[in-house]
Amino acid sequence: MFKSIGKLGWFLILSIIVSSCATKDDVVYFHNSQSLEGKENLLDYEPKIEANDVLRINISSSSVNEEIVAPFQMNQQGGQSGGGGGQNLSLTGYLVSPEGTINFPVLGTVEVEGLTRTAIQQKLQKQIAEYVRDPVVDVRIVNFSVTVLGEVGSPGRVQITDGRVTMPELLAMSGDITYNGKRENIKIIREVNGVKTVGYIDMTESDLFDSPFYYLKQNDLVYVEPTYRTVKSAGFFTSYQGIISVGTTIISLYFLINSL
Repeated sequence: MFKSIGKLGWFLILSIIVSSCATKDDVVYFHNSQSLEGKENLLDYEPKIEANDVLRINISSSSVNEEIVAPFQMNQQGGQSGGGGGQNLSLTGYLVSPEGTINFPVLGTVEVEGLTRTAIQQKLQKQIAEYVRDPVVDVRIVNFSVTVLGEVGSPGRVQITDGRVTMPELLAMSGDITYNGKRENIKIIREVNGVKTVGYIDMTESDLFDSPFYYLKQNDLVYVEPTYRTVKSAGFFTSYQGIISVGTTIISLYFLINSL
């Protein structure tokens, strides 16, 4: 009897060690990445402007004196040279109103919601060209940031300066996923037209490049969940499923050993 119990103890220790080990599939990114060869490049992606975004818009011209374009510029104190509101003083930018518009000097109300930065640049260039020859317009989203929580090296809010960011890039900026984080079930909470939506990314599979959440939007919330191993380490038997699982394993091993 004691001999059987001794064998049972060794089996339990061995099973615990095996179950706690992570496999290659659990930690390696981009499985089957060879399938990406020849896939269409997605570099033309641009986020669309939404209400409450803050835009920094710079107007210049290589053909005329800078004084000519001065009426279209926002001054250093956050005001507009041509008067009008619609700007965020602390960020020195144009705040997109709930109606999806900005109040631009000289031009007045300009609709921008739903447009990309490139589309806004082209729209403003066309309108300003009626007053200035060869205008050059540069548009940036000032408040483009993504919040990262959970099992990453440096959780917090990440400010994006390039105008767009992918999930792999964001994780690199956040210190990557820790050993205790789930790589196959990253949660993204996103607001679309005022409604919250939830999506998931699996960093271990190459099909993440086809996901609508591969490119992140301004104000997305990304959460990396802890692994089951990490949750278990927070306490002994954290759920009734865990107790049933352990009990079933012990009983099965006991009858297996006694049948030998």
